[in-house]
Amino acid sequence: MPTHSDALSILRTLVGRDDAEFHEGQFEAISALVDDHARALVVQRTGWGKSAVYFVATLLLRQRGAGPTILVSPLLALMRDQIAAAARAGVRAVAINSTNPHEWAGIQQAIAADEVDVLLVSPERLNNPAFREQQLPELVRRTGMLVVDEAHCISDWGHDFRPDYRRLRDLIAELPTTVPVLATTATANSRVVADVAEQLGGALTIRGPLARKSLRLGVLRLPDAAARLAWLLTHLRDLPGSGIIYTLTVSAAENTARLLREAGHDVHAYTGQTDTAEREVLEQRLKDNGLKALIATSALGMGFDKPDLGFVLHLGAPSSPVAYYQQVGRAGRATDNADVLLLPGPEDEAIWHYFATASMPSQARAEAVIRELDDEPTSTPALEARVDIRRTPLELLLKVLDVDGAVRKVQGGWIATGQPWTYDRERYERIAAEREAEQQHMLDYETTSECRMAYLQRALDDPTAAPCGRCDTCAGAWFPTDVGEDASAAASSSLERVGVPVDPRAQWPVGSPLARGTIAPAERALEGRALARLTDLGWGNTLRTLFASPDAPATPALLKACVSVLAEWGWETRPAAVVSLPSRSRPLLVDSVARGLAGAGKLPYLGALDYIAPPSGGPGGNSAFRLAQVMGAFAVPASMELPDGPVLLVDDLADSRWTLTVAARALRQAGAGGVLPFVVAVRG
Repeated sequence: MPTHSDALSILRTLVGRDDAEFHEGQFEAISALVDDHARALVVQRTGWGKSAVYFVATLLLRQRGAGPTILVSPLLALMRDQIAAAARAGVRAVAINSTNPHEWAGIQQAIAADEVDVLLVSPERLNNPAFREQQLPELVRRTGMLVVDEAHCISDWGHDFRPDYRRLRDLIAELPTTVPVLATTATANSRVVADVAEQLGGALTIRGPLARKSLRLGVLRLPDAAARLAWLLTHLRDLPGSGIIYTLTVSAAENTARLLREAGHDVHAYTGQTDTAEREVLEQRLKDNGLKALIATSALGMGFDKPDLGFVLHLGAPSSPVAYYQQVGRAGRATDNADVLLLPGPEDEAIWHYFATASMPSQARAEAVIRELDDEPTSTPALEARVDIRRTPLELLLKVLDVDGAVRKVQGGWIATGQPWTYDRERYERIAAEREAEQQHMLDYETTSECRMAYLQRALDDPTAAPCGRCDTCAGAWFPTDVGEDASAAASSSLERVGVPVDPRAQWPVGSPLARGTIAPAERALEGRALARLTDLGWGNTLRTLFASPDAPATPALLKACVSVLAEWGWETRPAAVVSLPSRSRPLLVDSVARGLAGAGKLPYLGALDYIAPPSGGPGGNSAFRLAQVMGAFAVPASMELPDGPVLLVDDLADSRWTLTVAARALRQAGAGGVLPFVVAVRG
């Protein structure tokens, strides 16, 4: 059988072993693509070898005269690993993405010379106007195969849905029926499988068992964040090899990494805010076992490949069993044993709710965006100044509307297409309901008395679900539950740590009609402080409860913590007086904090600024709209005698920072020697 023998030879080159054989289903998929030019969906566990299918199929197709494969890949980290794997198999793979524009011209020349076997592109690149109009048509004409990696992103029901992936339906429709199409994923239940197969125009589905025998699952429920961190301090060195510790928020990752480093552990934070170059360095250090662990958000997920990863821990649970399986699947790919432990927290559900609502477009926002566009391109910053939507959710909404056909990205910005558009309320309500059901499934996973691996398999509609014999419900708790006294003290001390810098605004918002350019240095605030972030592991829980409750004066514990922030501030010049912002929502809290800090510092409390016109709207909003709500809203009372030195300006919550910016400007214009903002909490 020529195809099998040729394919096996390529596989052995790819993995570097002369005795390598195909896993069950691998050759079936390769043959379907190469011999039948089929459209196939492969749903197999992480580490099964989905990349081997498309690399082997690519070389076989190329040997038969086909053009290059287009591989749509969602993450830069995944692209890097795929290019390295391709090179091992003798596959000439290149990528076009946001990090290598200097290489694009050379890549296009190599493609034209037929010197490229695989071109990796991100789904977002498919809607780049220059790529879509100048390069994509020729690629579509010449392509030998289309591969959609992490294909669950195509589906509304996928846990990691990305609007740009929905463009692939149009791309697939443009391909001749003789061009094979492969979609791969490890995290798809029956609903997602059906949705993806339908978008492929009908597909052969090759699905295997999702259980991995090497994983030993467990759940350890501890009373609070301090106990979870103390457990880590006590037992991190006992965990096998190197691993990943997932958190739900950036601040949790940074706080945890700082605490563990201070205790002598070789760890580092890895989040969406980590610089791209630093991410590459950290990924390689973990692969080389140069780190005990990366403390990561979901930014470290699809595509990170360390076959001997020894453990995956979660400080806080992902919002669905599907997302959880995707992350724990990083571990134990090429080892007999790997430990997977979930340490859920009481704050998990609040965090799930925030991220779920942030990603769902509302009808009012969608219609506002469409109204502001016409047939002349409008840039995203200019559009942001016209609609009260922050940049990140605005970009997501534009992608959704683009895929729906209501708007289109062109050179210079966005235009309205003029096509009729109706908000699909039923669809979004179905998605919201499904996400709520998945959250409940995750809560049930935490408390189930059944096999945990079998539970995850059933959540992904795996018909082979069966007891694993290894997890804590099958074989009893395999993990220690004790916590050292010193570790408890260190964790508690870390969580009690207070003080978050509040950077002053230096530029007026782009597109604002009220002010432009640089804020005059003589009218700016100085660097301020907040007690903590709402998302912090320590004070975050207390502050989230505080801001969800009716207004009340600050408790003695809260005031003591605020005083601690001032004691550790390290300002160049000590404040000479305290001023507060007039608060509509929390006057008792703001007044009590301002008076408390004044008393502790033996400073005069000068009172609150006056409202000229109360700020319109609520907190948040994008910069241009928030500035419009507060510009000119505050005045320094005529009776307020400002000192020559800085004043401490007290408020309850900082979000966009425009309230602090405008109030500080009023104080500076009235003669204050400087303004040091202090807020109880900052968002994020």
